[in-house]
Amino acid sequence: MSTNQYALLRQRRFLPFFLTQSLGAFNDNVYRQAIIGLLFWLGVSAEQKTLYTNLAPALFILPYFLFSALAGQIAERTEKSTLIRITTAMEIGIMSLAAVGFVTTNLTVLLVALFLTGVQSTLFGPVKYSILPAVLQPRELTGGNGLVEMGTSISILLGMILGGSIFAMAGASGPWVAGGAIIALAITGHLVSRAIPKAGAGLPELKVNWNPIPESIAVLKLARKQLAVRNAILGVSWFWFVGTVLTGQLPTYAEVYLGGSATLYILALALFSVGTGAGSMLCERLSARTVEIGLVPLGAFGMTAFLLDLALARPDAATVAGLDVAGFLQQPGAWRTVVDLLGIGLFTGFFVVPLFALIQSRTPKSEMSRVFAGLNIQNSGFIVLAALSALAVQRWLGWTIPQVFLALAVANALVAIWIFTIVPEFLMRFLSWVLVRTLYRLRAHGIDHVPDEGAALVVCNHVSYMDALILAASIPRPVRFVMYYKIFNVPVMRWIFRTAKAIPIAGAKEDPALMQRAFDEIDAALADGQVAGIFPEGKLTSDGEIAAFKSGVEKILARAAQAGRPVPVVPMALRGMWASMWSRRDGRLARMRVPRRFRAHVEVVAGAPVVGGEATAEGLEAQVRALRGDAA
Repeated sequence: MSTNQYALLRQRRFLPFFLTQSLGAFNDNVYRQAIIGLLFWLGVSAEQKTLYTNLAPALFILPYFLFSALAGQIAERTEKSTLIRITTAMEIGIMSLAAVGFVTTNLTVLLVALFLTGVQSTLFGPVKYSILPAVLQPRELTGGNGLVEMGTSISILLGMILGGSIFAMAGASGPWVAGGAIIALAITGHLVSRAIPKAGAGLPELKVNWNPIPESIAVLKLARKQLAVRNAILGVSWFWFVGTVLTGQLPTYAEVYLGGSATLYILALALFSVGTGAGSMLCERLSARTVEIGLVPLGAFGMTAFLLDLALARPDAATVAGLDVAGFLQQPGAWRTVVDLLGIGLFTGFFVVPLFALIQSRTPKSEMSRVFAGLNIQNSGFIVLAALSALAVQRWLGWTIPQVFLALAVANALVAIWIFTIVPEFLMRFLSWVLVRTLYRLRAHGIDHVPDEGAALVVCNHVSYMDALILAASIPRPVRFVMYYKIFNVPVMRWIFRTAKAIPIAGAKEDPALMQRAFDEIDAALADGQVAGIFPEGKLTSDGEIAAFKSGVEKILARAAQAGRPVPVVPMALRGMWASMWSRRDGRLARMRVPRRFRAHVEVVAGAPVVGGEATAEGLEAQVRALRGDAA
């Protein structure tokens, strides 16, 4: 397995797919911008330019409404690499038709080909994200999605630059150059796609429903089945809404409010795209290679802050015009705008990448492609709504572009608060992420021993009040931790533990009813295929040493085995926590005021799973001791 996201670029299971999807995004934007370049080259009237520039996006997005449900079903029952090769072969045919349109300067043919490009993109969409969980480990999902988002952002930007400059550079040869370029890119993408290894089908026995209306409703319902996934999908669609409104205003904003020429719009778009790519790439490092949805609130609030500053930075039209990039950067306040656009893009990456990873990690593989088909339908609706909303408030209400940005900042904050209110897990993970990353320097080893799916029991030594949060930050799957009820009830932390569905437990002499409820809840969680986490010592260590494991772990495993569902046990050990904050090392009064214990180096080490029927408390204790070693 790779050690970081960049190592994926050297592996056949990821690199050919990454290049294929990047080339596809690049070619789509070369083609779309070349059509606009052709309109200017032909010297058509302003009315015709407006008609075509508004009709083109509508034709491209229409297939997402019409065919996404069908595409999701086809992607579900077809081997993924085969489907990708089929769609890239389609692209060669479509771009050949488009090349005829360029050479004959026939705009009708170009628009027909653009519609077919939308059809091809619709078929590719569900497999684009459903293939990642099939070829990547859970701890690689955030990094893999970050690379895909980075590749897409940069490819879109470069495609727009190349497509928009073909006719300016090639002159009379522009139609031939444009046609040749899009065919060459399509052929290259297909050849690269042939190197993608087989990735299997999600549900090969699925029977396709060819009626788009009921099936569209069905995939939308499927996408809303799980609360966290439903709201992650809502978050992704909101990302498209914000991106559509923002990028749709940039051409006019760059000219009117920044005083720039056409090249300045490219700079503004580049800043946003580069920021998005950088944010996407940083997600893996910030999340410690887990699906860390705690980054989502950080991304949302960061987007709001920079959108707000962008709105306030230049409320009035510029007093200069025709500035190139160098001329603009010499203007007062120019770098504030640069930082705002980079910041919006950066936090957008923090926002959207964990959402994609969450959808992939929480969705059954047999439903993955159809869920992403539902996501594409919803995204399309949000894109259309964004375009119409921005047009309406400017045409009918007379809003300026800075006012649109201000409204977008407010709306983004409200939507974020609403999502985090109805799904507290997002905010809970954000708070726990801030606590863990602020107080500790965390490294994890052997976490891949935790099964990708199905029930598992995690056992670990118990050193501090933060142990559950440390483990949760290290394990890519949600864990139902069992903890002493007095720790569960610690102020502030109680809300985090309760939202994370931790299970409070008491000793048999303290509260036998609570103890029994805890064992029942553990068994129900394991029966449901979840991961449960326990600290078999039953209490915090008072001297840094590991105490004897109690028999409760054997009771849990025996109950599962008697029900015919033996559970694998993953031994884990915490290293360095004894010298950290919130342990009992220096007594109650010194727990939070010893500077050397702040930002302590902490490690989580996991061992190979033990078959539940063979595990004993004594044996698990010995394994945890061996994993911890002398690094208390």
